[in-house]
Amino acid sequence: MGLDAAAPKSYIRHMSVHKLEITAQPREPDMPETLGFRPLYRQVKAIFVRRLMDGVWAPGAVLPSEGQLAAEIGVSQGTVRKALDELAAENLVVRRQGRGTFVAEHDERRILFQFFKLAPDQGAPRFPDSVVLSVTTGPADDAERTALDLQEAAPITRIRRQRSFDGAPLIVETVSLPQALFPGLENGPIPNNLYSLYAGHYGITIANARERLKAVALSAKDAAALGAAAGEPALQIDRIALSLDGTPVEHRLSLCLTQEVHYLSDLR
Repeated sequence: MGLDAAAPKSYIRHMSVHKLEITAQPREPDMPETLGFRPLYRQVKAIFVRRLMDGVWAPGAVLPSEGQLAAEIGVSQGTVRKALDELAAENLVVRRQGRGTFVAEHDERRILFQFFKLAPDQGAPRFPDSVVLSVTTGPADDAERTALDLQEAAPITRIRRQRSFDGAPLIVETVSLPQALFPGLENGPIPNNLYSLYAGHYGITIANARERLKAVALSAKDAAALGAAAGEPALQIDRIALSLDGTPVEHRLSLCLTQEVHYLSDLR
């Protein structure tokens, strides 16, 4: 997600409406696309993404109408609609019939739908409860540096927490965050909904994530946090969460008991 690699951020930030129109000259349907050419709606989408990144459009805010946006940028209303349709498909904005288009919020319903993939074997999917076990700081280790693309010894905040359904431990996880992006996080309360905290307090919206799944045996420490036996099998979920511009901002290593839950992925 985020801006196209062919267009540096500075280009999008300083590009005038006049230049925006010039860069999208019409072409014949059968003519191959020029190298580096981006459709006009994608250029408009890049402008909208920049507004989300800069906090011009805050989570939960209603966007101007398609007509207003079209007039402001100097493109057709159809071009704006197509750009917003892509943002809606990526869960960055929400269309509400008769009310307009809103910046998506990281509420529990959205996280449950987009980012939390463990579902009970019986009953409807739901968001787990969390208990923070510890919050520590220190230099990034090798795995964190690789996952978050950090320099050696970059300072990291680590949140270790237990997550549960109906009081039954389900997950123990470590969330690693660059202190440069989340200053002071270790000093404040840690809510259950971390992604809402990132967006509301630090202006960092989680746009998507990459996960790797693997079966592992629990260490004695992790087993104790889950009330399980050392060596018991668990599902390990190794996640790297990315911001709107594609920057890795969170590394999360989750160990999950799966006797009564399963990992649900809706492939489209």
